[in-house]
Amino acid sequence: MSTTSVINPATEKEVASVELLDVDATDEAIMRAVVAQQHWARVAPADKARLMRRFAEAVDGDRENLAQIEVMNSGHPITQARWESAHVRDVLSYYSAAPERMFGQQIPVSGGLDVTFHEPLGVVGIITPWNFPMTIAAWGFAPALAAGNAVLLKPAEWTPLTSIRLGELAREAGLPEGLFQVLPGRGSVVGERFVTHPAVRKVVFTGSTAVGKQIMAGCAAQVKRVTLELGGKSANIIFADADLEKAAASAPSGVFENAGQDCCARSRILVERSVYDRFMELLEPAVAAVRVGDPANEATEMGPLVSKKHFDSVSEYVSDDSLVAFRGATPAGPGYWFAPTVLTPRSRTDRTVTDEIFGPVVTVLPFDGEADAVQLANDTTYGLSGSIWTRDVGRALRVSRAVDAGNLSVNSHSSVRYSTPFGGFKQSGLGRELGPDAPLSFTETKNVFIAVD
Repeated sequence: MSTTSVINPATEKEVASVELLDVDATDEAIMRAVVAQQHWARVAPADKARLMRRFAEAVDGDRENLAQIEVMNSGHPITQARWESAHVRDVLSYYSAAPERMFGQQIPVSGGLDVTFHEPLGVVGIITPWNFPMTIAAWGFAPALAAGNAVLLKPAEWTPLTSIRLGELAREAGLPEGLFQVLPGRGSVVGERFVTHPAVRKVVFTGSTAVGKQIMAGCAAQVKRVTLELGGKSANIIFADADLEKAAASAPSGVFENAGQDCCARSRILVERSVYDRFMELLEPAVAAVRVGDPANEATEMGPLVSKKHFDSVSEYVSDDSLVAFRGATPAGPGYWFAPTVLTPRSRTDRTVTDEIFGPVVTVLPFDGEADAVQLANDTTYGLSGSIWTRDVGRALRVSRAVDAGNLSVNSHSSVRYSTPFGGFKQSGLGRELGPDAPLSFTETKNVFIAVD
């Protein structure tokens, strides 16, 4: 087995060395999961719920440690990381209610009784990204476990540490051996084995659209289920009748949170032409006020980019000839710091408008009227998220229905709640995570007819 170095993006220093699994080790883990799942499926619903609550309690007791690990590994500001560790606890708590509520149906038929059951798929492989390591992992493993499955979690190579810790907490909480395993490894090895191994009956992937397409194509060979949460280029639409002060003040958090490394980032700000200049006047001080710095400092709002490789990728979009309206500030010294940047591109087809940059870079474009706003918002291969700012309730509803995106907010930038469904339109993904129905996506519906004549 090989190893990988884990780098703190704020200091550029190695903080850990993690062993990467090879194909044989992955296959052994899969077979352990098969055995564990067969036992887990027979555990009474109330006992499944109890063990999941114990898992949630273990996470709750380790929240500060998890948050500090994420600060060190991912460069997340400490206040954000604390929210994330609490979110994992809350997701587990929410889905701990599901085992006792996996209701089937009794369907009226002639000649007998017809009932349905939600049977677990078996072993589920979850491949998570580096931008929100522990939260996105929980979105997959919590409902999958609640539905009676075993889970294999492959964290991103850059950010595996909180996932590894969650695996330890699961065992400490009493989850059966082999039921929830964290498998650090390369996507081309561990992730690919999830796709090709017949005992893995579903792959959940969050990451780039390009890789998602490859996974979907590979899973087709076995008619294997997939849930894909992919890229985004979401629009923040500002109408002339909006509360411009509030819209401008909140715009930075909508795109620069997590240094823009967020598939839901509102990285295209669309402003009605009649208020464009005024909005830009209000936006500049809001961007300047974003506190970029040491992730361990509780006043910090934005940390560094996750790696040197990603820093170089984001930097390619801001060149000497870019139309930079204004930028924020970053610390001096080591670290992959990138200033919050606002661009006013020459064209609606500029690559900064069309590409998912995945960094703290936002483009601002004017539009003329409601129809133009909708057309511009939808002029993308993605359809994940977005915001609409207006005081007109009718317009808010019309535009919400017209924009091709799975998660929209009116007069806010809220996209993700564990109690509501999350997922994208078009090439932003396939399927839905979170919400009350998420466990059902990890089951097969079985219909049983019992003759009475």
